Amino acid sequence: MRRIILRTIAVLTLAVMLPLQVQAQERRVALIIGNSDYDLVTPLDNPGNDATDLHVALEGLGFEVFLGLDITGQEMAGLADKFATAIETADVALFYYAGHGFQVGGQNYLVPVDARIEKPTDIQEQTVKLNDILGKMEQAPGIKFVFLDACRNDPFEGAVAAVSEGLARIGNARDFMISFATQPDNVAYDGSGRNSFFTSALLSHIYTPGLDISDMMINVRKDVLAATGGRQIPWENSSLTRQFRFDPRPDTGSAETLLWQVAANAGDPQLMELYAERYPQGAHVAEVLAFLDPANPGANLSRDYSPQERDAQEERLWQLARRSRMRPLVEFYIAKYPEGAYLGDASRLIATLPAEGDAGSGRLCERLATHPRDATAKTSGVPFSKLKDNALSAMQACLAASHENPELPHYTALLARATVAAGDLDQAIRLYREAATRGDLRAMVSLALLTEAGRGVPASPVEALRLYQRAASLGSPDAKINLAVAMFEGQGLAKDADRAVELLKEAADLGSPIATFNLGVLARDGSVGDPSEALGYFKRAIKAGEPRAYVASAILLDEGRITPRNPAAAANMLLRGAAEDAGQSIQQLTENTADWSRDTIKAVQERLKAAGFYTSTIDGRSGPNFAAALESWRNGGFEPGVLIE
Repeated sequence: MRRIILRTIAVLTLAVMLPLQVQAQERRVALIIGNSDYDLVTPLDNPGNDATDLHVALEGLGFEVFLGLDITGQEMAGLADKFATAIETADVALFYYAGHGFQVGGQNYLVPVDARIEKPTDIQEQTVKLNDILGKMEQAPGIKFVFLDACRNDPFEGAVAAVSEGLARIGNARDFMISFATQPDNVAYDGSGRNSFFTSALLSHIYTPGLDISDMMINVRKDVLAATGGRQIPWENSSLTRQFRFDPRPDTGSAETLLWQVAANAGDPQLMELYAERYPQGAHVAEVLAFLDPANPGANLSRDYSPQERDAQEERLWQLARRSRMRPLVEFYIAKYPEGAYLGDASRLIATLPAEGDAGSGRLCERLATHPRDATAKTSGVPFSKLKDNALSAMQACLAASHENPELPHYTALLARATVAAGDLDQAIRLYREAATRGDLRAMVSLALLTEAGRGVPASPVEALRLYQRAASLGSPDAKINLAVAMFEGQGLAKDADRAVELLKEAADLGSPIATFNLGVLARDGSVGDPSEALGYFKRAIKAGEPRAYVASAILLDEGRITPRNPAAAANMLLRGAAEDAGQSIQQLTENTADWSRDTIKAVQERLKAAGFYTSTIDGRSGPNFAAALESWRNGGFEPGVLIE
């Protein structure tokens, strides 16, 4: 088992260590409206919170923000006019609306808090036409983003016959991305915590460095689908002609990796415990548990920093806290750096993050019972062994959440999983069936797995396939993968490799790292498309969170058989893998050195030397110094700024 290596932070000229600096020539302007407290229609819990929290996030990303909370129709029109003037010279224009919205005859309307609509003729005077705001945005010279978390149920509860639930599909102008909280004509949910499911996911990914907007929306869609059991799937129309990143700094790795790096560098027990709780199946959990082991006295002592080191560690900690939105990390920052450079920003951020005890039964149920394959940016999957230890608490939280959110069968599915962990399989199957009947995807897949195995129900491959097919048709990536396997192997279905590949591609488009990685393997082996597509699939799999794709990518770049040989890029992949995976990349570099070209090993050594860890000759050979440098890199020394090509 590896030991934690505490070391001195290297040079501070790395891109990851610098505060966010939006290019000076790029002017960003946003209009944010959140309407919750309606006078005459059903109030909503979260739009005010959603708008406030996005306001804090966008200001930190360099946006000038026009904010309207619980505003009237006249106030909405006035803000829209000010926004229209401001974006005449903007490079980026963004409109976000949370609140009641509806469609009539394919036209979308946003509802001010003072709207009084009793008959169809009131609609034109009492609402704001979405097309009016889009028309103003079309005049702006830059790229335009529209985020509509406005698809709650009919605010008039059927009293106005012309009103349809959800929003209509819109958008065909150039340089727009229009993002809906859910599919056109469908209803989105207000959320069970402080934020809606859509805005919560948006906030969780908006600060990921180097993440293009299209990849960000895949992550948002994946999180919302998982958090609602498939009942809500975000949708977007895009006519963008260039890439855009909310945070343009270079990619720094996953939030999990950065938390481990900060914790290992600090040697701080509190951060180590946070990692163990947040990532119970994480790549570094063995090292964390070894660090926290009381039989290892003296290992869990926090370290002191020089002034230069302190500044670097503060920067890392703050950037991670802001990106991950983990309240304990923000609290840790405030306590550790009471006069820190980001104290004001931290105080604003923490006001938007409820304490764990205040997050409600829904959030507690998710934290205790979420399936590992349904993990999101804010909720880790819980392994079954750990769920068994907390089964009673999970059942109580999920039962309360299902009662408080009767429209969301996802909490019933989570209750079923907790009930399995508690040992009552018969009751769990009843709950799974209830949730599956009401449309929850995880319940369908879990029932199918139990039916395949004959666990608690008669074994029936036919019934299992029926459940997989239903779940796949409704958007379950796992069901699509399982069906693809059955079609590849001819198990219960006729062999159909082409349809199996289509299913894998659909699962990959929904953000499945496993499906994307497998497409890369199939392409590499010549079974799907052109082998030259393999590297692209592996890179997509990395973005989706599949660490095995680092070594797979490095092999292609090192060999140069089906993609141009690039030792520098191969070295970067191996070093990113060394920081992210569970040890496979380091094993490849130290135990299988002969399998790699000397040029690639030299490139790895050059980067480790630039980071201050490798002091021997750049010779393309392994040895004790090389192995120690890799361990230092993995355990607190990850420096993305040296990964250049």
